[in-house]
Amino acid sequence: MSDLSHCCCLFPFRHWLVTDFVIYYGCPYMTYDIFAMYLSHYYRFRVKGHEEYKEHSLSTVISFLRREFLLVLHHIALLTILLPVTLFFRKEQGDFFIGCLFLTEVSTPFVSLGKILIQLGLQDCWIHKANGGMVLLTFFLCRIALFPFMYWTYGHHYQLPLYSVPLHLPASTNLGSCCILAPQLYWFILLCRKGYRLYQRSRGPWSTPRLQHTSMPLCES
Repeated sequence: MSDLSHCCCLFPFRHWLVTDFVIYYGCPYMTYDIFAMYLSHYYRFRVKGHEEYKEHSLSTVISFLRREFLLVLHHIALLTILLPVTLFFRKEQGDFFIGCLFLTEVSTPFVSLGKILIQLGLQDCWIHKANGGMVLLTFFLCRIALFPFMYWTYGHHYQLPLYSVPLHLPASTNLGSCCILAPQLYWFILLCRKGYRLYQRSRGPWSTPRLQHTSMPLCES
């Protein structure tokens, strides 16, 4: 959140892991993830036979930035705004809220597992469907419901109803929260749409024979 010195002083407790996690894991991870996303984009189109993807070039980088603009912007914002605030501008306060923001990555292992299962050809197995449910659940709880929870926690400390909490916070805090929450809502809608399409496909007349021909135990229904 933007004005940590204002909204985080109610929890003065410190933990060394908050700062060390940002320095030794957060910054390297976000930097590496941008590079890994580009490589994934590059080789995906290279395998499909696109001529311009025979070698790395400025055009492949620009194409990647256009297709993954929101994700890249998300990573850059974390590196240039959230991480510096965490390390230098919060006056050693607000470990509780920083820890809450760390919870937004709880859904990432399930998202990655879903992609791995697709690569292994297990997209029609029950484990992929169960993992999809975990993606939606953890994404909603840790990336969307998390923000009302933090506002409720602030209001509970000052004995304020939830609806009045934004009025007691600086505009910069509310704006920062909205800027972080908005892309989460967008991605959650995309995930729900994808989940609905997969559900509709699994109920199609051609899905049953496909499942019957597999011999892998994980795919038994």
